[in-house]
Formats: sequence, structure tokens, C-alpha cells
Amino acid sequence: MRIAYIAPYQGRELVRRRPIVWNLSLGARMKMEVIADLLQRSSHDVEILSQGEVIKNEFKLYGGFIESNAFDKRIPVYYSSALPVRSLNGLWSGLNLLRIFKARHRVCPYDAVLIYNFKVPQIICARYAIQRLGLPVVLEYEDDAFVNLAGDTHGGFKVKRQLLAVKRMFDRVGAAIGVSPQLLKQLPSSIPKLLLRGVVSDEIANAIKPAAALRKNWVVYAGTLFRSKGLEQLITAWDRLRPSGWELHISGDGELKNRLTEMATNIPGIVFEGVLSRGDYVNLLCSAKIGINPHDVSKTPGNLFAFKIIEYVAAGAHVITTPMGTLEPEIEKGITYMPDNRAETIAATLKKTIEGGNYDRTASEAAVRAYGPEAVALSLNSLLRQVANGRSQSSAVPTQR
Repeated sequence: MRIAYIAPYQGRELVRRRPIVWNLSLGARMKMEVIADLLQRSSHDVEILSQGEVIKNEFKLYGGFIESNAFDKRIPVYYSSALPVRSLNGLWSGLNLLRIFKARHRVCPYDAVLIYNFKVPQIICARYAIQRLGLPVVLEYEDDAFVNLAGDTHGGFKVKRQLLAVKRMFDRVGAAIGVSPQLLKQLPSSIPKLLLRGVVSDEIANAIKPAAALRKNWVVYAGTLFRSKGLEQLITAWDRLRPSGWELHISGDGELKNRLTEMATNIPGIVFEGVLSRGDYVNLLCSAKIGINPHDVSKTPGNLFAFKIIEYVAAGAHVITTPMGTLEPEIEKGITYMPDNRAETIAATLKKTIEGGNYDRTASEAAVRAYGPEAVALSLNSLLRQVANGRSQSSAVPTQR
């Protein structure tokens, strides 16, 4: 199948060209790359179409372009232009992304569309794919559309109008991939669904994973340095605890980079790794005894899920995290939950885990078995076959090439 992957992907050239540090999402980028790669390796032809969103308001036009530093030469990435002006940003990006979608479809028709969440550009393209092209649309549902990161219901007329459009699209998609059962329950029970909390890359799945006793006394955070990630509390907790012989390694980038660096100036044992290559990233995870995810606790558990949790577990690290919905029991054996991300809670949990040697509890094999490349590729192909079969049996919407 030829698949249009319409997602807010942020490749390396986009990061260089546009000011997106405020909405940078490194975990999402990694997950999109792994999914696109698995589809391509399963004999599908994948193209990524992204709005390359800029959320900092400014009267400046950023031209569309093709990613020149693509993660895979077989998978082209097309970015729409962006005009980050209030009230125009989403519509502008959506219409320009639709223009690219139409152009690429004319060059060689798509057989299916994979949509990452339902922002305005994704809604515009999905609606066109269904109504005008008769293409099956698969929703990759990563973040709850109806509540914010804290789990509170969205307000405001403009937002509610967009959410109404999202609900309408939910009734029209052909299948869904979701990070939690709670999110998948929002979609019609009649469509095929796939629960996919994470994807383990080949690099992690095939890496040598030393036993805990042979690993370094490292606690690792990897991902976007964003306000909801609990990183300021983490550094404060580390300062209070200062565990002898241990280091805290923080990998990634984001809006809090300067703030966190300043906070850690006089605190021993904190290392900022920056944005690592895939190889160095895997080495970091496989060298650490503990991976930590001190994310803000949501009032609506399961409304989102941190991709890094699956990566940490699969790499053989013990995981400390705030609750983000239920996991398979065999994977939860490698996880210690903390009820909140206050600095005192993080410090107490780290102290207990380190002094009690609880980092010996790992679940790498279970995570790879459930979310490794082979398992995910099989699940994705099964879902696509169901979508294709459903389309072939329906003639309700004419296909326009």
C-alpha cells in the first residue's frame, strides 16, 4: 500500500529552520520514525506530510520544503509553509498541507492515510481523503483531544468548535491506533483498533542489555525539556538527595533547557547530554540502572502515555514514573510508580529504589515481546489488511483519483 502519514513530524532540518523549541516533541518524532520505518520494511510505500508547526506568534512566512536530512532516504518528508499569526496559523498550515497532499496523490495515488491526532491540518486532510478520494483513514490517537495535559476539559468557543469537528471525524475513520484503552473507547466500537503504547526500535531491541549489577549508577531522563515533564522538581529532588556515586543524565532539548542548566549549576552529578544520535541514545539507556519519567499527574489517567516508558523498560532499565494508565502486568514488574511529581516524592522514591536495590527489577524481554519491531509490524499489517478489506467491501464513497 502507498500510505500518506500526515503528522506533525519535526525532522532535523525543520528544527534548524524554524523556531519550534516551544512545541518540540522528541518522543513523538522517534515514534513516528519507527512506525514509518516498520511500514516501509513491510513493503508499504510511506511518505510523511507535516505542517511543521510554529506556535510562537510572529508575522513571518516560513516556506514549505522537503526534509534534506531525512532519517531514511526511502521515506520523504514534505513540510507545508507556516504563517504563525494568531487565528490564521492552523488554517494556513492546513490548507497548504492539503495542497501538498493533493499534489503527491496526483503524482502517485495513495491507498491509505495515517493521521497522527486531529489538529486542524490533520482534520482538513482527513476530511478530503474520506469525502473526495474515498481513502481509508487510520487515526493514530496519542493525546486526548478533549482534555489538556492536566486532564481538565478544554473550554472556549473556538476550541469547542474544533472538538465538534474531531468528534465528527471519529465517526468516519476506518481504524484507530491508540496509546490507551481509554482513548480507544472514544472511537466507534465497530472499527478495527490497535492498542500501541510504544514501539521499540531495532537499535534497542537488538542491543546488548547488561544486568543491573553491570550497569552504571545512572538515572536517565530522555525526551523533551517541557514544563509538564516534572524536570524542575527532578533537579530539586536530586539536589536534596545527592546520592553518593550516582549521576543524573538528562538527554534532550526544549523550552526549559536554559532554566534547567541554571538550576543544576552547583549541583554535583547532573549531566546534560543534549540531543543524541540514535546510537548514543541507545547506549545511554542501556548503560543506566534507572529511567525516570516524573510527568505531571493527569486528572484523567490514560489520556496520554509517555513513549519513553516503553523504551526505558525495553532497554533493561528499571523505571520510576508517575501513573499514566495501566500497563501489562509483566511489563509493570519493571516499574516503580510514584503518586505525584513533587520534589519530596521524587527524592523519597529515588532514595528507596537506590538504597533498596529495587533497580534489579526489570522487564526488558516482556517489553520487546509486546512492542518490539516484529510484534508491532505484524499488528500494523493486520490492521491495514482489515482496513483494506473493509474498503473493498464498501462502495458508499466514490474514489476520485
